[in-house]
Amino acid sequence: MYLLSLRLMVTVLGLVVALPVQADITRLVVEHRLPIGSNGYEELSGRAYGEVNPRHPLNGIITDLELTPRNSQGSVEYVSTFTILKPVDMSQASGVLPYVVPNRGRVNLRSGGFFEDARRQGQVLVASGWQADLAPVEGLETLEVPVARHADGSTITGPVLARFVDMPPDTMTLPIVRGRMVGTADPASLDTSLATLTRRASEGGVVIPIHSDAWAFADCGSRVFPGLPDPRKVCVAGGFDPGYLYELVYTAKDPKVHGIGFAATRDLVAYLRHGRGNDPEGDHILQRKITATVSQGNSQSGTFLRSFIHLGFNQDEAGRIVFDGSNPHIAARLLAMNVRFAAPSGAAGMYEPGSDGIVWWSSYIDEARSLGKGSLLGRCMSTGTCSKIVETFGSAEFYNLRASPMLVGTGARFDIPLPSNVRRYYFPGVRHGGGQGGFDTTLDRDDCCELLPNPNPSRYAMRALRTALIEWVVKGTQPPPSQYPRLDRGELSSPTRLTLGFPTIPGVPLPDGVLVPLFEYDYGKEFDYQDLSGVITIQPPPVRQVLPTLVPTVDADGNETSGVASVLHQVPLGTYTGWNTIRQGFYKGEIRRNAGGYIPFARTRAERLVKGDPRPSLEERYGSHENYVAHVRVAAERLVKGRYLLQDDAERLINEAEASLVLK
Repeated sequence: MYLLSLRLMVTVLGLVVALPVQADITRLVVEHRLPIGSNGYEELSGRAYGEVNPRHPLNGIITDLELTPRNSQGSVEYVSTFTILKPVDMSQASGVLPYVVPNRGRVNLRSGGFFEDARRQGQVLVASGWQADLAPVEGLETLEVPVARHADGSTITGPVLARFVDMPPDTMTLPIVRGRMVGTADPASLDTSLATLTRRASEGGVVIPIHSDAWAFADCGSRVFPGLPDPRKVCVAGGFDPGYLYELVYTAKDPKVHGIGFAATRDLVAYLRHGRGNDPEGDHILQRKITATVSQGNSQSGTFLRSFIHLGFNQDEAGRIVFDGSNPHIAARLLAMNVRFAAPSGAAGMYEPGSDGIVWWSSYIDEARSLGKGSLLGRCMSTGTCSKIVETFGSAEFYNLRASPMLVGTGARFDIPLPSNVRRYYFPGVRHGGGQGGFDTTLDRDDCCELLPNPNPSRYAMRALRTALIEWVVKGTQPPPSQYPRLDRGELSSPTRLTLGFPTIPGVPLPDGVLVPLFEYDYGKEFDYQDLSGVITIQPPPVRQVLPTLVPTVDADGNETSGVASVLHQVPLGTYTGWNTIRQGFYKGEIRRNAGGYIPFARTRAERLVKGDPRPSLEERYGSHENYVAHVRVAAERLVKGRYLLQDDAERLINEAEASLVLK
């Protein structure tokens, strides 16, 4: 890695400004400055060069940091990309900095209405790289961190797991993908006798070993087996059989210190907010105008925020709070990043860590896993550095991402209360991230799934709740009351048709067992389950037990009844589910990850009787197009009154309903 100079500086398009010595952000280089239209905003992008002090107590939790090469000051160096959208004239800035956590390096700060809302309010938008296993591709926010080595300089190795399924027929070679990424952990040796490759006909089927002479770390695309040696590919003599699931376990080398990504985010935001020591105001990239910071992360990047808070990174090295507010969205787990040989792009697949530790905001005793008492806010409460938190998620997170223990713990016997600084908002009947919206009664089927794609949106509620979070942070205005399913109200049950009350609809799969189970794994004695940190020494990890999980109950239509229901959910055109089933392939009939489903109502009573559909038709429900629009107007006004929908979005939805073809 580039050796940072002892002289700390900010470089802005050739301008170099000295900064006092301090081990965090040591140099900020703005490589591009672009105007954004004619609205008085500009985009800055570049690289932040930083250092992490392994001796600082806040950094001691970073796995393998003590085994990482250090510079002459005894610090560990890293380089992170960043993007800033800000007013050209910072005197026009409101002082609010929303930080958007990239998802697998991807973030578009200019997208949709998000930037327009920020621009109208004079906010400064920021994103930066935190994930170290991404290739440095233009357009991605990335992070460079060093490799850990033993104290004597020798290579660190350890077991890793890769799984392969649903490959095309006649496939000879596959890339070694872990957590959706290639090249996250190269093998220490290409000798296949030191690794194992197996296959099975089903997830729980008999494991069949493949002899070490019958496969290779190689590319057989241009050369017949055993192919051209390649540490990032695997080739099987005779090719892969798409009817099987393949599992590869090998010894990897040179683990990157991924946990530095938490410190890199902490230190950049702290610098952008506070500057450094006594540096002159004019020398600071944001002229020290920032007075409040709010973070937002979706899915993988939402799990980043949960772990960021849990591991104590919301306190900077000067003891100050980093994010005043935080919105982890559609993120029901922790991020398995502070782990040796981490694969942080994972998405709750089999054997992947994420749901194995503390996932609740209040203190709870995890008796089922014998992990004792803990809370995501334990560290920040002890230092007075907890954010105001708005947690948002939807139906798909129960079925796909094991959201149940967030609400009822691993025992699933009672509701875990929320602390006063946390609000929780649940979006019923939505897919992961919400659907496209609209009032279209005809949708095209996706090839992946048995049910139609779910159009039920969550973005309108998200916009209102983001606004509420900022007002909570800046003005102290209390956000609307939490809305989510509770066990004590009978709104959660086991995932079967009978307990949920899901209707029997001809040709429609039932939800019985259609969810990702909550397994307790044995990752070995060097793994810290509560913090989701440390070293995994057993691959694949044995399953100790299957823990109980609950999902939201439904009405006679099959629609969920709790949470912040969208206008479309309140005035439905069909049944909206947070689950869908796979049409074909190895996992046929099982849950399709992150996809929701839509089962439209019949148009008329006669049509539904012919189909044997027990749910009333659109005609029976609403009678006419005009009456349907009237129902939409009432639902929208109710959401606006509750502050779960902004007025301009309400007007937009009413206009869309009027222009729709519902009962025309």
